[in-house]
Amino acid sequence: MNRIGERIKRKRVLHKLTLSELAEKVGISSSALSQIEKSKSFPSIITLKSIAKQLHTTVGELIGENEAIASQPVVKRSEMKHAERNSSGTNVYLLSHNEIDKQMDTYLLRFAKGSGIEQLFAETHGQVFCHILTGEVRFILEEKPHLLKQGDSIYFNARASKDIINNHDGISEMLWIQSPANF
Repeated sequence: MNRIGERIKRKRVLHKLTLSELAEKVGISSSALSQIEKSKSFPSIITLKSIAKQLHTTVGELIGENEAIASQPVVKRSEMKHAERNSSGTNVYLLSHNEIDKQMDTYLLRFAKGSGIEQLFAETHGQVFCHILTGEVRFILEEKPHLLKQGDSIYFNARASKDIINNHDGISEMLWIQSPANF
């Protein structure tokens, strides 16, 4: 919370506003805004929303919701975390850090020969984008079959009926991205 004031000041300077100009637009005194910028007091949520609006940003940006992502943007292959394995042999790996404020989830699905997605992603919502990295999968979306090979992609509503089965003699790998994140 201490850094809210720093973020407000940085945005105010970026927009070439004086302390008194921003304070007037927000409807607070210059001394109140000065106290906020120096982290000697904290704004109410209503004041914070007004400040964000005047600075053409979001409350989330002012409170630093994306800073964790910015400070840890890289996931090395060795840091990939195994998330789940279903009964048919499909493994799911996390491709991003598990931040509470992220707006999408990214996974690597590694299908064993003949495996599918049963028991996986049953509670997803929003939208999903899949890209085949290796092999080929039979993708049944709303009862319509699609044979997806390396380099092919598909985009769909997460609530749609779907089944995915490895159609390759070996391992197939698929990138699965869903938004919003499935907390």
